[in-house]
Amino acid sequence: MADLVRHGELGAFLRARREATDPAAAGFRSGVRRRTPGLRRDELAQLAGVSVTWYTWLEQGRDISVNRKVVESLARALRLSGPQRAHLFTLAALVPPPSGPGPVKVDPLLARLVRELSPRPACVTNPWWDLLAYNDAYAELLGGLDRRPPDERNLLRITFTESRGSGLFVDWLGEARALTGQLRVALARYPDDPRGPALLESLLDSSEAFRAVWDERSVGGSTSARKELRHPRLGRVDVDCLKLADAHDEKLSLMVFLPAGENGSD
Repeated sequence: MADLVRHGELGAFLRARREATDPAAAGFRSGVRRRTPGLRRDELAQLAGVSVTWYTWLEQGRDISVNRKVVESLARALRLSGPQRAHLFTLAALVPPPSGPGPVKVDPLLARLVRELSPRPACVTNPWWDLLAYNDAYAELLGGLDRRPPDERNLLRITFTESRGSGLFVDWLGEARALTGQLRVALARYPDDPRGPALLESLLDSSEAFRAVWDERSVGGSTSARKELRHPRLGRVDVDCLKLADAHDEKLSLMVFLPAGENGSD
Protein backbone atom coordinates (compact mmCIF):
# COMPACT_ATOMS: atom_id res chain seq x y z
CA MET A 1 0.00 0.00 0.00
CA ALA A 2 2.83 2.41 0.83
CA ASP A 3 4.38 1.87 -2.61
CA LEU A 4 1.02 2.49 -4.30
CA VAL A 5 0.67 5.77 -2.44
CA ARG A 6 4.22 6.81 -3.34
CA HIS A 7 3.77 5.95 -7.02
CA GLY A 8 0.50 7.89 -7.03
CA GLU A 9 2.16 10.90 -5.42
CA LEU A 10 5.05 10.70 -7.90
CA GLY A 11 2.65 10.70 -10.86
CA ALA A 12 0.56 13.53 -9.45
CA PHE A 13 3.64 15.63 -8.73
CA LEU A 14 5.02 15.13 -12.25
CA ARG A 15 1.69 16.05 -13.80
CA ALA A 16 1.39 19.19 -11.68
CA ARG A 17 4.91 20.34 -12.59
CA ARG A 18 4.38 19.47 -16.27
CA GLU A 19 1.22 21.54 -16.42
CA ALA A 20 2.99 24.43 -14.70
CA THR A 21 5.88 24.47 -17.19
CA ASP A 22 5.75 27.15 -19.89
CA PRO A 23 6.05 25.46 -23.30
CA ALA A 24 7.69 28.51 -24.86
CA ALA A 25 10.38 28.57 -22.15
CA ALA A 26 11.00 24.89 -22.88
CA GLY A 27 11.53 25.60 -26.56
CA PHE A 28 8.09 24.73 -28.00
CA ARG A 29 5.93 27.06 -30.07
CA SER A 30 3.45 28.89 -27.90
CA GLY A 31 0.93 29.26 -30.74
CA VAL A 32 0.16 25.54 -30.91
CA ARG A 33 -3.41 24.83 -29.78
CA ARG A 34 -3.36 22.98 -26.46
CA ARG A 35 -6.06 21.10 -24.59
CA THR A 36 -4.16 21.28 -21.27
CA PRO A 37 -1.94 23.94 -19.74
CA GLY A 38 1.81 23.60 -19.80
CA LEU A 39 3.72 20.86 -21.60
CA ARG A 40 2.11 17.85 -23.21
CA ARG A 41 3.28 14.39 -22.15
CA ASP A 42 5.00 13.78 -25.46
CA GLU A 43 6.88 17.08 -25.17
CA LEU A 44 8.17 16.31 -21.70
CA ALA A 45 9.12 12.79 -22.77
CA GLN A 46 11.06 14.29 -25.68
CA LEU A 47 12.89 16.74 -23.41
CA ALA A 48 13.73 14.01 -20.89
CA GLY A 49 14.79 11.45 -23.51
CA VAL A 50 12.24 8.79 -22.55
CA SER A 51 9.40 7.13 -24.44
CA VAL A 52 5.92 8.64 -24.26
CA THR A 53 4.46 5.30 -23.18
CA TRP A 54 6.92 4.90 -20.32
CA TYR A 55 6.38 8.45 -19.12
CA THR A 56 2.60 8.04 -19.32
CA TRP A 57 2.81 4.94 -17.14
CA LEU A 58 4.98 6.86 -14.68
CA GLU A 59 2.50 9.72 -14.49
CA GLN A 60 -0.37 7.26 -14.09
CA GLY A 61 1.30 5.91 -10.96
CA ARG A 62 2.11 2.46 -12.30
CA ASP A 63 4.64 0.33 -10.47
CA ILE A 64 7.65 0.83 -12.75
CA SER A 65 11.28 1.31 -11.82
CA VAL A 66 13.16 4.58 -12.32
CA ASN A 67 16.83 5.42 -12.06
CA ARG A 68 18.76 8.53 -11.09
CA LYS A 69 19.62 9.45 -14.67
CA VAL A 70 15.98 9.51 -15.75
CA VAL A 71 14.83 11.42 -12.66
CA GLU A 72 17.60 13.97 -13.20
CA SER A 73 16.50 14.37 -16.83
CA LEU A 74 12.89 14.95 -15.75
CA ALA A 75 13.97 17.47 -13.12
CA ARG A 76 16.05 19.35 -15.67
CA ALA A 77 13.28 19.33 -18.29
CA LEU A 78 10.75 20.61 -15.75
CA ARG A 79 13.21 23.26 -14.49
CA LEU A 80 12.59 22.22 -10.90
CA SER A 81 13.84 24.28 -8.00
CA GLY A 82 16.18 22.76 -5.41
CA PRO A 83 13.40 21.70 -3.01
CA GLN A 84 11.21 20.43 -5.88
CA ARG A 85 14.12 18.42 -7.28
CA ALA A 86 14.83 16.86 -3.89
CA HIS A 87 11.13 16.01 -3.48
CA LEU A 88 11.06 14.31 -6.89
CA PHE A 89 14.01 12.11 -5.92
CA THR A 90 12.34 11.24 -2.62
CA LEU A 91 9.10 10.23 -4.35
CA ALA A 92 11.14 8.07 -6.73
CA ALA A 93 12.65 6.28 -3.68
CA LEU A 94 16.09 7.68 -4.47
CA VAL A 95 18.39 9.59 -2.15
CA PRO A 96 18.06 13.30 -3.00
CA PRO A 97 21.26 14.69 -4.51
CA PRO A 98 23.17 17.29 -2.51
CA SER A 99 22.81 20.92 -3.46
CA GLY A 100 25.27 22.25 -5.97
CA PRO A 101 28.34 24.41 -5.35
CA GLY A 102 28.20 28.06 -4.50
CA PRO A 103 28.34 30.41 -1.54
CA VAL A 104 25.90 29.78 1.25
CA LYS A 105 24.08 32.70 2.86
CA VAL A 106 22.98 32.64 6.47
CA ASP A 107 19.34 33.52 6.94
CA PRO A 108 19.03 36.76 8.96
CA LEU A 109 16.74 35.04 11.47
CA LEU A 110 19.32 32.30 12.05
CA ALA A 111 22.04 34.92 12.50
CA ARG A 112 19.81 36.70 15.02
CA LEU A 113 19.29 33.44 16.93
CA VAL A 114 23.07 32.98 17.15
CA ARG A 115 23.47 36.47 18.65
CA GLU A 116 20.63 36.00 21.12
CA LEU A 117 22.01 32.70 22.37
CA SER A 118 24.69 34.64 24.24
CA PRO A 119 26.19 34.06 26.74
CA ARG A 120 26.12 30.53 25.29
CA PRO A 121 28.81 30.27 22.57
CA ALA A 122 27.15 29.60 19.22
CA CYS A 123 28.07 29.67 15.54
CA VAL A 124 26.86 28.68 12.08
CA THR A 125 29.15 26.58 9.90
CA ASN A 126 29.09 25.05 6.43
CA PRO A 127 30.43 21.54 5.59
CA TRP A 128 33.99 22.96 5.44
CA TRP A 129 33.80 24.40 8.97
CA ASP A 130 33.85 27.99 7.75
CA LEU A 131 32.44 30.18 10.53
CA LEU A 132 29.66 32.04 8.73
CA ALA A 133 28.06 33.58 11.82
CA TYR A 134 28.97 33.59 15.50
CA ASN A 135 28.24 35.48 18.68
CA ASP A 136 30.61 37.31 21.01
CA ALA A 137 30.82 34.36 23.40
CA TYR A 138 32.04 32.08 20.60
CA ALA A 139 34.45 34.70 19.30
CA GLU A 140 35.96 34.93 22.79
CA LEU A 141 36.74 31.20 22.72
CA LEU A 142 38.85 31.49 19.59
CA GLY A 143 39.96 35.09 19.92
CA GLY A 144 40.14 37.76 17.24
CA LEU A 145 37.69 36.24 14.78
CA ASP A 146 36.61 39.61 13.46
CA ARG A 147 40.23 40.54 12.75
CA ARG A 148 40.68 37.54 10.45
CA PRO A 149 39.74 37.68 6.74
CA PRO A 150 36.51 35.76 6.09
CA ASP A 151 38.30 32.84 4.38
CA GLU A 152 40.48 32.37 7.47
CA ARG A 153 37.52 32.14 9.86
CA ASN A 154 37.63 28.40 9.61
CA LEU A 155 37.56 26.00 12.56
CA LEU A 156 39.80 23.41 10.89
CA ARG A 157 42.42 26.02 10.02
CA ILE A 158 42.32 27.49 13.53
CA THR A 159 42.45 24.05 15.17
CA PHE A 160 45.49 22.89 13.23
CA THR A 161 47.48 26.06 12.58
CA GLU A 162 46.91 28.42 15.53
CA SER A 163 47.92 28.08 19.15
CA ARG A 164 44.53 29.31 20.36
CA GLY A 165 42.81 26.58 18.38
CA SER A 166 45.18 23.81 19.40
CA GLY A 167 44.83 24.83 23.04
CA LEU A 168 41.04 25.15 23.11
CA PHE A 169 40.16 21.47 23.58
CA VAL A 170 41.61 19.37 26.38
CA ASP A 171 41.35 16.32 24.10
CA TRP A 172 42.82 18.11 21.10
CA LEU A 173 43.63 14.94 19.16
CA GLY A 174 40.11 13.55 19.55
CA GLU A 175 38.62 16.83 18.34
CA ALA A 176 41.09 17.05 15.46
CA ARG A 177 40.18 13.55 14.33
CA ALA A 178 36.45 14.30 14.53
CA LEU A 179 36.76 17.46 12.46
CA THR A 180 38.98 15.77 9.88
CA GLY A 181 36.66 12.77 9.59
CA GLN A 182 33.73 15.07 8.91
CA LEU A 183 35.80 16.95 6.31
CA ARG A 184 36.47 13.68 4.48
CA VAL A 185 32.74 12.88 4.43
CA ALA A 186 31.93 16.39 3.13
CA LEU A 187 34.47 16.08 0.32
CA ALA A 188 32.73 12.91 -0.87
CA ARG A 189 29.25 14.41 -0.46
CA TYR A 190 29.96 17.72 -2.22
CA PRO A 191 32.50 16.85 -4.94
CA ASP A 192 31.55 19.86 -7.08
CA ASP A 193 32.14 22.50 -4.41
CA PRO A 194 35.61 24.01 -4.99
CA ARG A 195 35.88 25.21 -1.40
CA GLY A 196 36.53 21.69 -0.08
CA PRO A 197 39.55 20.78 -2.23
CA ALA A 198 41.01 24.27 -1.76
CA LEU A 199 40.78 23.97 2.02
CA LEU A 200 42.23 20.46 1.97
CA GLU A 201 45.21 21.56 -0.12
CA SER A 202 45.83 24.52 2.18
CA LEU A 203 45.76 22.35 5.32
CA LEU A 204 48.01 19.70 3.79
CA ASP A 205 50.53 22.39 2.85
CA SER A 206 50.47 24.25 6.16
CA SER A 207 50.07 21.65 8.92
CA GLU A 208 52.13 18.56 9.62
CA ALA A 209 49.63 17.63 12.33
CA PHE A 210 46.79 17.74 9.82
CA ARG A 211 48.72 15.55 7.38
CA ALA A 212 49.21 12.95 10.09
CA VAL A 213 45.53 12.90 11.07
CA TRP A 214 44.40 12.97 7.43
CA ASP A 215 46.51 9.91 6.65
CA GLU A 216 44.54 7.93 9.25
CA ARG A 217 41.62 8.04 6.79
CA SER A 218 38.99 8.16 9.50
CA VAL A 219 35.44 9.22 8.66
CA GLY A 220 32.66 10.36 10.92
CA GLY A 221 29.49 12.30 11.31
CA SER A 222 28.57 15.03 13.73
CA THR A 223 27.03 14.02 17.05
CA SER A 224 26.17 15.86 20.21
CA ALA A 225 28.97 15.32 22.71
CA ARG A 226 30.49 16.51 25.94
CA LYS A 227 33.72 18.44 25.48
CA GLU A 228 36.33 19.84 27.85
CA LEU A 229 37.45 23.34 26.95
CA ARG A 230 40.20 25.65 28.14
CA HIS A 231 38.28 28.90 28.28
CA PRO A 232 40.50 32.02 28.03
CA ARG A 233 38.73 33.66 30.97
CA LEU A 234 37.04 30.88 32.95
CA GLY A 235 39.72 28.21 32.71
CA ARG A 236 38.75 24.59 32.21
CA VAL A 237 35.02 24.10 31.64
CA ASP A 238 32.87 21.15 30.56
CA VAL A 239 30.29 21.83 27.88
CA ASP A 240 27.69 19.87 25.96
CA CYS A 241 28.09 20.60 22.25
CA LEU A 242 24.90 20.46 20.21
CA LYS A 243 25.01 20.62 16.40
CA LEU A 244 21.75 21.08 14.52
CA ALA A 245 21.15 21.03 10.76
CA ASP A 246 19.33 23.94 9.16
CA ALA A 247 15.97 22.67 7.88
CA HIS A 248 16.10 25.08 4.93
CA ASP A 249 19.69 24.52 3.81
CA GLU A 250 21.48 21.20 4.26
CA LYS A 251 24.86 22.92 4.02
CA LEU A 252 24.33 24.97 7.17
CA SER A 253 24.62 23.81 10.78
CA LEU A 254 24.06 25.59 14.07
CA MET A 255 26.49 24.67 16.83
CA VAL A 256 25.87 25.65 20.45
CA PHE A 257 27.95 25.05 23.59
CA LEU A 258 25.84 24.56 26.73
CA PRO A 259 27.19 24.21 30.26
CA ALA A 260 27.48 20.50 31.00
CA GLY A 261 24.41 19.09 32.73
CA GLU A 262 22.45 22.34 32.38
CA ASN A 263 19.25 20.34 31.72
CA GLY A 264 19.41 19.03 35.27
CA SER A 265 19.98 15.40 34.30
CA ASP A 266 23.46 15.28 35.92
